[in-house]
Amino acid sequence: MKPDTQLTLTDYIRDIPDFPKKGILFRDITPLLQHGPAFRQAIRMLASRHQGKRPDAVVAIESRGLIVGSALAYELGVGVIPVRKKGKLPHKTYQASYTLEYGRDTLEIHQDGLAKGASVLLVDDLLATGGTMGATIQLIEQCGGRIVELAFLIELTALNGRERLAPHPIISLIQY
Repeated sequence: MKPDTQLTLTDYIRDIPDFPKKGILFRDITPLLQHGPAFRQAIRMLASRHQGKRPDAVVAIESRGLIVGSALAYELGVGVIPVRKKGKLPHKTYQASYTLEYGRDTLEIHQDGLAKGASVLLVDDLLATGGTMGATIQLIEQCGGRIVELAFLIELTALNGRERLAPHPIISLIQY
């Protein structure tokens, strides 16, 4: 990819109707991940906001958020801290629960994952209602981290997740 070439990222998002259940339109980022130049462009677009003022760490939410967050952390030259579903991390953890359309879930982060006062860039693939990110913000606060920005590849604006996450700064590359 030439440096001055801009790909249209929405060309690499696939719509899957009725997944994971009838009535849901799933925005699939797999084609974006599979296309090296488009994936690189998306990561560089997110990273460019932090050149010269890098965060201390990227915190990434499983599962697709870990893919995006790992690449972003690499590009920024910082570590990546995983946030996973309950029972998936092997060391002492903090926990935060949140509500889903169909019940509750719990996320965890290692208690020693972040230094107190660390500046954190939180990353996930998609912002919908903000429930997952809201729970992750609680985890960062339990660790004593300081959030500099919430970053997403995609934002579903009609679900108003952005309002739920105020006053944190938010960047999303694609809005539907």
